[in-house]
Amino acid sequence: MAATRRAPLVLFRRINSPAFLSNSSRYSSLRLPLQRPTPTTTTFKTSKSHQYLRPFSSTSRLQNESLLHAERESDQVDVVIVGGGPAGLSAAIRLKQLANASNNADFRVLLLEKAGDMGAHILSGAVVEPSALNELLPDWNSPDNPARFEGVTAVTSDRMRFLTKKRAIPIPGPPQMKNHGNFIVSLNEMVKWLAERAEEVGVEVYPGFAASEVLYGPDGGVMGVATNDLGVGRDGKPKASFERGMEFHARCTLFAEGCHGSLTKNVIKKFDLRRDSQPQTYGLGLKEVWEIKPENFVKGQVSHTIGWPLPNNTYGGSWMYHFGENKVSLGLVVGLDYPNPYLSPYSEFQRMKHHPFFSSVLADGKCISYGARALNEGGFQSIPKVSFPGGALIGDTAGFLNVPKIKGTHTSMKSGMLAADATYTALTEKTSGTVMLYAYEDALRTSTIWKELKQVRNMRPSFHNPLGLIGGVLYSGLEAYILKGHVPWTLKHPTPDHAATLPASHPSVRKISYPKPDGVLSFDILTSVSRTGTNHEEDQPVHLRVKDWQAHARREFPRFDGLESRFCPAGVYEYVEEDGGGLGVRFQINAQNCIHCKTCDIKAPSQDIEWSTPQGGEGPKYYLT
Repeated sequence: MAATRRAPLVLFRRINSPAFLSNSSRYSSLRLPLQRPTPTTTTFKTSKSHQYLRPFSSTSRLQNESLLHAERESDQVDVVIVGGGPAGLSAAIRLKQLANASNNADFRVLLLEKAGDMGAHILSGAVVEPSALNELLPDWNSPDNPARFEGVTAVTSDRMRFLTKKRAIPIPGPPQMKNHGNFIVSLNEMVKWLAERAEEVGVEVYPGFAASEVLYGPDGGVMGVATNDLGVGRDGKPKASFERGMEFHARCTLFAEGCHGSLTKNVIKKFDLRRDSQPQTYGLGLKEVWEIKPENFVKGQVSHTIGWPLPNNTYGGSWMYHFGENKVSLGLVVGLDYPNPYLSPYSEFQRMKHHPFFSSVLADGKCISYGARALNEGGFQSIPKVSFPGGALIGDTAGFLNVPKIKGTHTSMKSGMLAADATYTALTEKTSGTVMLYAYEDALRTSTIWKELKQVRNMRPSFHNPLGLIGGVLYSGLEAYILKGHVPWTLKHPTPDHAATLPASHPSVRKISYPKPDGVLSFDILTSVSRTGTNHEEDQPVHLRVKDWQAHARREFPRFDGLESRFCPAGVYEYVEEDGGGLGVRFQINAQNCIHCKTCDIKAPSQDIEWSTPQGGEGPKYYLT
C-alpha cells in the first residue's frame, strides 16, 4: 500500500496551479513533506498525488488587476524559515529534534526555498569544517549509517601559491587555512542530503516557494512572510494562470537567505540592525567544475592562490580542489570593493585558467558546471544585531563567513542551531505574544563563531593600505602568527563597495583588454550561463528593478562607461548601440540570464538596481556546485 502524505489544501492548489507547473522540468522532483493532519488538510496517495485537485482557471488572460490585491490564503505554523541552505536546514532540523525529544508532535516547522529543487541555488568552494555537522548529525559520515552523506572527499594536502603571470611561487599559508580533518564537498549536493534529513524528522520543506514580503503584526513585530504571486505578465497584469501568493504566519521567523538576502535588507532597515556595526563588504565568487584526466587528478588536494590575475589594489584569490572521482572545483573570488570600472571578474576568472598552474591540471578536461554568487567579507565588525521582534537572522544572511579561513558553512550551521535552541525555548516558555530571541544574541557572543571571527577581524580590512596586496599580506601574516587578534584596535572598512568604484575618467583608471576565450580552457559568458541551467519565464515583471532604465543610462554610462556589463557574471546587463538619444547606447536588462548572485544590488554605484525574487522555482539549477 502506498504511503500517504498530508499537506495543507492551499499548498496543494498552489502546487497544482498552471503557473507553478508551467515549467515541469523544474518541479519534476518536488517532494511534499510529511506532516501531521490538521483540520485544513487533505490526504492523498503519492502515486496519485494530483488527480483529486481542482484545476485552476483555464479562461483567457485575466485583465482584472484587482486580483493582485485580493486577500491571500494563509497557513499558521510555529516557525517559518526562509531559505533552504545550510543555516536554514540546520535550524529546522535542530528545532524538530528538540520538539521530538519533548514529544511535541504538534510543533510545526516550515521551510521555504525559492529554488525549484533543494540545493539548486547553492554554490560554494567548498571545503567544510565538520564541527557543526558532527554536533547536529553525529553519524553523518559513519559507515554504519545507511543514510550517511557519501559525497565527501577527505583533504589530503594543502598548497598555497603566489602567482605571477607565468609562475606559481610556494608561500606559507596562514594557520587558519590548514585543512587537516576537513572535507571537500559539493555544497549543492550536501544541501540536498540535509533536506532529506530534515524531512525525516518532520520539517515541512517546500522548494519552489519564493518569500517576497515580510509580514508585520499590529505591534510592529515580524509575524511571517508572504510568497510572490504567480502568473503575472510582464505588463504587471494577471494572466490566465494567475495564482495569488500565500501568507505563512509564525510566532518566530528565521531568515536564512544567504548573502545579501532581499527580505533581510528590509528587516535590517526596519529595525536598524546595523546601528552598531560597520557596513557589510562583499566578494564575488565564480566557480567551475571540471572532469579531468586521471593522471592529473590528486584526490583530496587543496590549493589556494593570491596575486595574478588581479591587480595589486584588488582583494581576491583563487582555489582548486580535487574531489570525487577525477573532478576539480576551481574558482576565483574578487572583492567587490575593486576600484577600476573596467575590471571584469568573469574575464579575470577565464584568463586565470590559462596560467600553467591551472592549465596543466585542466588539459584535455571538460568543464561541466559554472556558477557565481556574492559572499560576505565584512567579518566580525560587520555583523548586525541578529534578533528582532518576532525573529532572527542566521547564517550568511547575517555575515558569519571567516574570510582568512575561507569557510563559512560550519559557522552558518552553528548559528542556525543556536537560533533554534533559543527559538524553541522562547516559544515553549511563552505561549503568546511576540518573542524576542535575546538568548540567541547571548549564545552567539559566547560561541566559537564569535571567537574565531573576532580573532581574524583585522585581516580583510588590512588590505586597504598604500601597499595594497603586499601590505595586506604582511599585516595578515603578523596577525595570524603573532598578534592573533589580541590587539586593542579594530580596523574599519573604509567605504561601501558601491562607493569604491572610480569614474572611468579618473587618472589612475586604465582600460583592461581581455583575451578572447579559446573555447577550450576559457569560454564566452553565454556558454557559461548555459551551464548554470538558469531559467526564467520571460512574460513576467523584470525582477531586477530599475525605476527608469534610460535615466539610469544617462546617469551611469558617462561616468563608468558600462560598468554593469562587466561586473555581472551572467550577461544580464548590456549597453546596446543606438542612434539618437545623445548617449548613442541603450541600457538593456536580460533578466532571463540572471543566476541570482546579487552583485548588481551590491556594486551599482547609485544603488538604483534592486534584486527581487522572481517567480518561485526560477533561476539557476546548479550541478555539483
